[in-house]
Amino acid sequence: MLPSSSHQHQPSRALVIGTVSFYLVAALAMVMANKWVLNTTDTPLFFLLMQLIIAVILFLIAHMVGLLQLPLQLDMQVCKGLIPMVGLNVIGLSFSNYTLKYVDASFYQVARGMVLPFTVGTSYFLLHSRPSLRILGACAVVTLGFFVGVFLDGTSVSILGITFGVLSSLITALHSVVIKKSLDVVHGSTLHLSWYTNLLSAVVLAPTLVLVGELPDVMKLLFGPNENEPGQMSTLATFVMGSLITGTFGFLMSLASLMSIKVTSPITHMVSSAVRGVAAYLLGVWLFHDAVTTGRVSSIAIILLGSIWYTWIKHVESRPAAASKAQYQPVPLDELEEGKGSVGENGYASHRHSQSTRDVRD
Repeated sequence: MLPSSSHQHQPSRALVIGTVSFYLVAALAMVMANKWVLNTTDTPLFFLLMQLIIAVILFLIAHMVGLLQLPLQLDMQVCKGLIPMVGLNVIGLSFSNYTLKYVDASFYQVARGMVLPFTVGTSYFLLHSRPSLRILGACAVVTLGFFVGVFLDGTSVSILGITFGVLSSLITALHSVVIKKSLDVVHGSTLHLSWYTNLLSAVVLAPTLVLVGELPDVMKLLFGPNENEPGQMSTLATFVMGSLITGTFGFLMSLASLMSIKVTSPITHMVSSAVRGVAAYLLGVWLFHDAVTTGRVSSIAIILLGSIWYTWIKHVESRPAAASKAQYQPVPLDELEEGKGSVGENGYASHRHSQSTRDVRD
């Protein structure tokens, strides 16, 4: 048995700051790079496929150089056990990309603002876990923020984008319920789960984009004329650059996720959530000239307030259990949906909802 001091060792401040900073930069880069590419292409599923393939290639390179060890010989029983996980991952990420394509980058967080209420709701109906009144209050605040952004924004909002956002939020909530069983399938290894999810999602997504009729647009992108305005990158160059950026960040996030479980806490999560939401809005306004409206700002502020309140409530409610164990269980930095980092939600950090699921079930 290990000495108790090894369990009580606290991560250094530099390590905590470095992990939090990386997640902030990576999540923001994922959203902005995705929006940059989706503004110029009609192939959101092909874009997602390229990101998954890049992540898989980087996984293989890391395995070959000894950075990590992967089960290269796929276990068919594991693959069968991960069918629900992979199916939800592909559908959720596809809806996420469609959401980001049809709404502003600064509005993306609002469009997918129902993740928290849906997660609590699905946990109640599927896991029979009754949330506290304070948790329901936090969900009510988040829901209010969503409706403020959709109906009181004062600017035209894509109904299609909102629909995809709501469906994506629901899929993400279901994903948070499935994640526990999926981790059991891979014997608790978040790294192996991330590897399997990326690989199998790419395999499933390839024929899917053909079935939905995206192949002609893919052929046009790859082999058609790539005209561009003076001083701007061509559509194909933008697509390739965006794929490399998001695929690389997604892979790095899958590695950093293993560290985030050990070094992040609810307090750092509260701070990073607020900073990430505000920064995403400001970047959307700066990079894409998104509209600045009172309704949109109020909506994002209310959603962030509800999400932070929820995290604080879970922190308070977990303290008696933590005290009895004499050890605090940290909350993963990206426990709540941040708005994803759309493709940053790729199963790259597949563990992310496992803690929230345990919290809701406890």
